[in-house]
Amino acid sequence: MSKSNQSLTNIALQKFRKNFWGVFSFAYIVLMIFLALFAYVLAPDNSENANQMHLSIHSKSPGFKVQMLAVPSEKIASKTLKGYFFGHPNQVTEIPILEYKISGNIIQYVEYTEDAELKQTKEISLDKFIGFSSIQEVEKELITTKKFHLGTDKYGRDLLSRMLVGSRVSISIGFVAVLISVIVGLFFGALGGYYGGKIDIMVMWLVNVIWSIPTLLLVIAITLALGKGFWQVFVAVGLTMWVEVARVVRGQIISVKEMQYVTAARALGFSDIRIILNHIIPNIMAPVIVISAANFASAILVESGLSFLGLGAQPPIPSWGGMIKDHYSYIILGKPYLALVPGTAIMLITLAFMMTGNSLRDALDVKQ
Repeated sequence: MSKSNQSLTNIALQKFRKNFWGVFSFAYIVLMIFLALFAYVLAPDNSENANQMHLSIHSKSPGFKVQMLAVPSEKIASKTLKGYFFGHPNQVTEIPILEYKISGNIIQYVEYTEDAELKQTKEISLDKFIGFSSIQEVEKELITTKKFHLGTDKYGRDLLSRMLVGSRVSISIGFVAVLISVIVGLFFGALGGYYGGKIDIMVMWLVNVIWSIPTLLLVIAITLALGKGFWQVFVAVGLTMWVEVARVVRGQIISVKEMQYVTAARALGFSDIRIILNHIIPNIMAPVIVISAANFASAILVESGLSFLGLGAQPPIPSWGGMIKDHYSYIILGKPYLALVPGTAIMLITLAFMMTGNSLRDALDVKQ
């Protein structure tokens, strides 16, 4: 079938599929979204915010193994469907141990320590294990060997689990910020581009004022006005990124509003809102899609910067920028991976969105 008989959408999809790095980047983004959605299913520490601390095993190298004794703080309830998406309540206190032995209904154990002189033998009786009828059942269910695939952070939390749960912040802020920027940008861009005159002058004045303010400073100002928090950061980032969308939409509408199909719509007596929504915007979405992919990457970087400054997602919510903030000093202390792992994750997801955006730009370019 010749290209002349195909829709522009099919032609664009064919061009996109031929771009290896574009397809590879898009597949990586889909994989990251999957990992973010099912983070608590895949994470070794599926407690809420993956916040199970073990200070005695802090800053351990990837692949570190230790025996773990779990002491229930209440009767362990069965896991719920909600917990698989938002984390399970922390019902146990985990104690890293070097060794243990059973004596009657008592477990004698030595807590984990790297200093032989600090080794202490402690004991805990069966009645402390709520919901268990025998010490053998406790041994089978609550004493396990735990492996930390990416090591532990400075609080002894599983770094892999924190990375998986932290991906939710970066992925979700991209979606929310881009959605806000597209809605606001389309509104102001369409307003200025379609009506022109004084309305266009006012819109461009507002755009230029916001454009002149450094993005990070503007986000910080909005964040301080709205307050620190998870959703406040999303709104703040979105409200600083709409100007790019507005400029693109305005330019596109100026170039197409005198086209024949728009003139025909006016002649048929259609309202301005109908013409803009049904006839103009669907025909100018290609550059908006491309700039949205770039804004996705920018939103992730801005959020990471805010978290590094302490203005992003607040503890104990894990975020990649916050993890770099907590561990950047370890780069010179011999354990650089604690900061490099989240830093590499930010770099890869940002690069994936930028390469996907470039591929979409090439695929949607009708001149090629």
